[in-house]
Amino acid sequence: MMSLIAPHLPLLDLIFIGTGYALSQAIVFRAGTFSVATSGFAALGAYCAAILTVKQGMHPAGAVALGTFLGLLAGLMLAMPLARLRGVYQAIASLAFVEVVVALILYFENLTGGPLGFHNIPRVVTPWMLFFAMVATMGLLIILGQGGIGRAFDAMRQDPAVAASLGVNPTRYHILSFALSGAIAGLFGSLDALRNFSLTAEQFGFSILIGTLSAVVLGGRRTVFGPLVGVTILVLLPEIFRPLAQYRQAVYGLLLVLVMAFLPFGVFDSILMSLRNRRLARQGMLPQKAGS
Repeated sequence: MMSLIAPHLPLLDLIFIGTGYALSQAIVFRAGTFSVATSGFAALGAYCAAILTVKQGMHPAGAVALGTFLGLLAGLMLAMPLARLRGVYQAIASLAFVEVVVALILYFENLTGGPLGFHNIPRVVTPWMLFFAMVATMGLLIILGQGGIGRAFDAMRQDPAVAASLGVNPTRYHILSFALSGAIAGLFGSLDALRNFSLTAEQFGFSILIGTLSAVVLGGRRTVFGPLVGVTILVLLPEIFRPLAQYRQAVYGLLLVLVMAFLPFGVFDSILMSLRNRRLARQGMLPQKAGS
């Protein structure tokens, strides 16, 4: 059994790490916040864990914990000014944050390795660790989503003014969504660093940003399983369409256009909604259409 799984472990690593990043992105979307700061949080967590492990000799578990905390702290600090913004202004400000983080990584060359990257990182994180981290994160978000926090996020996403009239403090929950996003991205950034032998600033640039957004849009953002489905599709597509490798970006673009046109809530969430509506229709709980 293990001999069959072993060749595919790198793909599983990508799915577990990518799902963590996508969950970080999905949590702010659920709260009605248009932030794209996930890659910046991940970069802070990754370099924090790598520097503490390699240069300070800290135990990897402690380095991961501090990388997670740094992501959470960055989320809180970023949330203060961004909670006053909405829509595209939040997106632009959070994108500026990512660029600032990348620029700082390149500037502090003695600490981060600069453009040449940070190398000789011990590979201590296994696929099982990534899997348990992903499952634990999904479980936490399911618990939060089914409670008052999830209902407040849903109300803010649908109509912030109505949510405020119902007693929801928009600023408080925007800050909470940023803190959760930062902590999750910092955690998986730290784990990502300790499963590789090196880090470069470029890997936390537009490639991870676009990949994370694509996974959330493709899979769906209303449930924690949507990002998992989206990441799995994006990771497996290159293997399925290996003969069309030179047209990979075109295939990605076409797939996203088709999903947005025919499955606007994402693949998983749209299927889930369809099954639920059919179940309610069989039970006679959906309103009848006019003229029927």
